[in-house]
Amino acid sequence: MQAPPAPAAATALGGASERLISLIVAAALFMQNLDSTVIATALPTMARSFSADPVHMNVALTAYLFAVALFVPASGWMADRFGTRHVFRAAIAVFTAGSILCGHAQTLPFLVGARVLQGAGGAMMLPVGRLILLRSVPKERLISAMAWVTMPALVGPVIGPPLGGLIVEYTDWRWIFYINVPIGVLGITLASIWVPDRREPAGRFDLPGLLLSGVALAAFLAVLELAGRGILPDWQVAALGGLSIAAGALYAVHARGQIRPLLDFSLMRLPSFAISVLAGSLFRIGIGAVPFLLPMLMQLGFGRSAVASGMVTFAAAAGAMISKPGTQIMLRNFGFRRVLVVNGVISGLGLALYAAFRADWPLWMLYAVLLVTGYLRSLQFTAFNTIAYAEVPPARMSAATTLYSALQQISLTVGIPVSAFVLHLVRGGHTVPRPADFSAAFLVVAAISTLAGPASLLLPRNAGAEMSGRKG
Repeated sequence: MQAPPAPAAATALGGASERLISLIVAAALFMQNLDSTVIATALPTMARSFSADPVHMNVALTAYLFAVALFVPASGWMADRFGTRHVFRAAIAVFTAGSILCGHAQTLPFLVGARVLQGAGGAMMLPVGRLILLRSVPKERLISAMAWVTMPALVGPVIGPPLGGLIVEYTDWRWIFYINVPIGVLGITLASIWVPDRREPAGRFDLPGLLLSGVALAAFLAVLELAGRGILPDWQVAALGGLSIAAGALYAVHARGQIRPLLDFSLMRLPSFAISVLAGSLFRIGIGAVPFLLPMLMQLGFGRSAVASGMVTFAAAAGAMISKPGTQIMLRNFGFRRVLVVNGVISGLGLALYAAFRADWPLWMLYAVLLVTGYLRSLQFTAFNTIAYAEVPPARMSAATTLYSALQQISLTVGIPVSAFVLHLVRGGHTVPRPADFSAAFLVVAAISTLAGPASLLLPRNAGAEMSGRKG
């Protein structure tokens, strides 16, 4: 079956222009990834500053992802209505403003509120940046363009942990947010000059749909955050679960009557898109827990300093970065389906190895495991993020990036409260979690992540052949 032709805008750009746009989009992703990995390393120190339980500091991570999941549904409509360049540039500005407020936080609730503002900006940066790329690059060059986007963005996680450790150890943790300011200014400047400002017919904004989807997602994530933690009575948590189901059902009914719903679940009829969402969500649940669990294990479980913790945990991101040159070769030789199945299982088992980490492990062994698993994880992410759009017509790219980004952020968010809940269950009366407690959490999220491999068997054997260049 021949894929639909690329939009005219995608064929108008040369290779240099495509790479330039990819790098500009990557600048925003760099800022997001740097922020998330720096804060993960600093959480124990921030907990002491706020006189909070270190395990409860996961709210600083989930608040951001929570806000992203809430605001992502509006991103596609805003890009179509106001133009990709304007929305992308505004998103960077909002994220930067949220970063400044995070640096001024004196209490945990204030920090959470500022992280929500950051998340509102991030909700626009990720899907709109991806939409800019999809509208500028033909499908046969999309893997290469995704690699250009991902390579610089992965520099953030590489330098984030050691940078966060150095900031916490020798200055003030607040500088982990202030470093976003010059990056944000640079991103706004480059976007103003180079990013194309494309618009599509947007129609009327679906405010009821945003409210219903927002309530459903907010209540769902709140249940994940609160269940079994003793923060609210069980009946109130159950009521939130009922509210999430009811709002979700009402949204489903409402969306049927919309020509262009904010979250267009009819895209799930496309096999490659649906499998990428379902299998990719399983994979991201496990991987999303790593930025929370690994720095905590190094500092609370092993007693390492923030600097030492950062120097260890950066290895996983370094492995992810070196995987990019071989991604196109792997997908061309073996195809998307085989790579996603085999690599998904191996990656999940590699994550389970984190449960065996102990303080007496030699550093070279820790680095080796993290480097290899980071390499495999990045290959899986790139494959999922590319194959999702193999069957999406150009006219539906905006809806596809919105839905995919929303579900992607939800799955990443789920991993953090799941792992925090397991820690809460197994640590008993211990004030500080022990290494064995972290082992239990790693095994649970690794089991979920491993399921992505078998789930990818549902992909057609020739899925994404046009993108990978694989024949037969």
